[in-house]
Amino acid sequence: MAYQYEEFKRDVYKLTDINLDLYKERQMKRRIESLIARKGFDGFESFYKGMKQDEGLLRTFVSYLTINVSQFYRNPQQWMNFDQEIIPYLRKKYGDTLTIWSAACSTGDEPYTIAMILSEYIPLSKIRIIATDLDEDVLAFAKEGVYPAKSLSDLPKKYLDKHFKKVDDSHYAISPEIKKCVEFKKHNLLKDRYFQHIHMIVCRNVVIYFTDEAKDQVYENFHGALADDGILFIGSTEQILHAKELGFESLRTFFYKKMKI
Repeated sequence: MAYQYEEFKRDVYKLTDINLDLYKERQMKRRIESLIARKGFDGFESFYKGMKQDEGLLRTFVSYLTINVSQFYRNPQQWMNFDQEIIPYLRKKYGDTLTIWSAACSTGDEPYTIAMILSEYIPLSKIRIIATDLDEDVLAFAKEGVYPAKSLSDLPKKYLDKHFKKVDDSHYAISPEIKKCVEFKKHNLLKDRYFQHIHMIVCRNVVIYFTDEAKDQVYENFHGALADDGILFIGSTEQILHAKELGFESLRTFFYKKMKI
C-alpha cells in the first residue's frame, strides 16, 4: 500500500508531537505538498525519511508548519485600542502587577510590542509577559532581539526611538530593559498544559489554521487560563462565533472578556 498523507500525519506526530489532525486538512496538506516539492522530494514518505535523517530539514518543516508571520504593532488600530481602552480596564481591575501571555508569539514582535506600550503606564519591573511558541528557532530569534527594519515599519516613532538601537543600515536591536520583561518558553497550544491566573491572553491569527473542534478546545483552555474578567485579544482575521457558549463576551472588536460559567 502506498504511503499516504494519513501515514505521514501519524509519523509526524511521533517525531514532533504535532498533531496534524487538529489543523484544517486541505489547507495544511497543500502547504506541506508545496514544501515537499520545493525541497526536491517526490512525496510524503521520502520527505518524512529526509526529516528523520536531517535535523535541519525537520526544523525547517516545524517552522514552516507554524506559519511564522509577525510584525511590530501589526494592525495599528487594534494596538491603539489596547493602549486607550484595554490597559485602563486591566489596571482598574488588577492593579499594575499584570501577567500577560502572548501565545504563539512567533519571532517576539508581539510580546515586545505589548511591553513597550505597557511601559508608558507601568514600571518595567512590574511587567511580566510570558511568550510561547512551538518553534524553537523563532524563540531563539526572539530572545536575540535583533530585527530587520521592515518588521518595524508600523511601529510609532516614539517606541522606535526609545526602545531600539540601530545595529546597521537595516537592523535594530531592542533594549535590554524591554527584553527583561518577556520570558520565552516552548509551548504547544494543542497539547501542553496551559498557564493559570493570566490577566490577558494575546493569541492573534493562529487558530484560523485549526479545525473548528480544535479552535473550541483552545478557547475553552484560554477561558480556564484567564483570571476572572480577564481579556482575550484575537487577530483581525478571527472571530469567536459562539463566544457565550465558550464563556466569553465581546468587550470591543477583537477583545473578549472572560465570563463566569
